[in-house]
Amino acid sequence: QMAAVSVGTVKLVQYIVVRRDLLDRADWSLGALITQACHASSAALFLFRECPQTQEYYGDLDRMHKVVLQVTNEVALTELSQKLTMNEIEFKLWIEQPENYPTSLATRPYPQNVIKPIFSGLKLFK
Repeated sequence: QMAAVSVGTVKLVQYIVVRRDLLDRADWSLGALITQACHASSAALFLFRECPQTQEYYGDLDRMHKVVLQVTNEVALTELSQKLTMNEIEFKLWIEQPENYPTSLATRPYPQNVIKPIFSGLKLFK
């Protein structure tokens, strides 16, 4: 595993979460789900591009660190979105169009020690 981008002694990481249940549907392939994660990640980085931590994250492109996790379904993704909002974590919830339902979310880069505990209990995407 690559090292996270370090700012001084702080490691920056972006968390991405996808809905695992979408792979059980006939109209969703693994590639389509990966695309949703890419959309959420790109959108979050763009939305929070002025944040100093996002700028630091871009400071070493070859060492960017992302963690991709999974939730079981739309309800779990919505609950996670609410938890992030309550904890004042900046993120982008990706709503697929024209279907108009959430498929994934991504945070802006945060210090690993700050953000990791919020995602405890979630599994790595497999």
